[in-house]
Amino acid sequence: MTVIKKLVTLLRGSAREIGESVVDSNATRIYEQEIIDAKHSIEKAKGDLTGVMAKEMQSAREIERLKKEITRYEGLAIEALNKTQEGLALDVAAKVGTIEQELEEQAKAHASYALQVSKLKELIKSAEARIREHEREIGIAKTTESVYRATQSISENIGSGGSRLANARESLERIRARHEDLADRMTASQALENELGHQALEKKLAAAGIGSDADRTGKVMERIRARQANPGGAASE
Repeated sequence: MTVIKKLVTLLRGSAREIGESVVDSNATRIYEQEIIDAKHSIEKAKGDLTGVMAKEMQSAREIERLKKEITRYEGLAIEALNKTQEGLALDVAAKVGTIEQELEEQAKAHASYALQVSKLKELIKSAEARIREHEREIGIAKTTESVYRATQSISENIGSGGSRLANARESLERIRARHEDLADRMTASQALENELGHQALEKKLAAAGIGSDADRTGKVMERIRARQANPGGAASE
């Protein structure tokens, strides 16, 4: 039984550690969602506030209506007295008393609505100010996380011989070596062509005074001198 209890305790501890790890790794996302939830609550509070404000306006209109009723019935009571209708004036006075009682109830309700509106407005303003503060904090937290990730990426990519940056440099060196090898091959090919190819043989023949191009320069000079000696001969041809 003791072993089973220890195993259960171990499982509970592992579950707690896993849960804390998940929360820690997603802390920013959870924080952001909590801000979103708070915004929804504020929107709901604003809806409730509009409802209370509507009741406050309605009670204010009702108060004005009752005041007008009282004024009207008091005028009627005065008319009744002027016509020596004492009993009728008394009935009207009773009506005024009933309306005044209703007016008092409406005034209490209106005062209550006004107090609720004032409190809700203050709560909403305070909550919105806290949310703006939290939004600034989440912005700072996101920026900090981005800096940490960039720093970690730089640390992973430069430092060790087997890092990505080192591998990239090795690739660049291989490309350079391949280009140098290709350039050397082209140079060697040109040198071989100059030494053993058709052009090399022609150059050797020309240098030895052999072939059709051997004394081309001499022949051209002879033709130029002949034209110089006989200027009209070229024109007559």
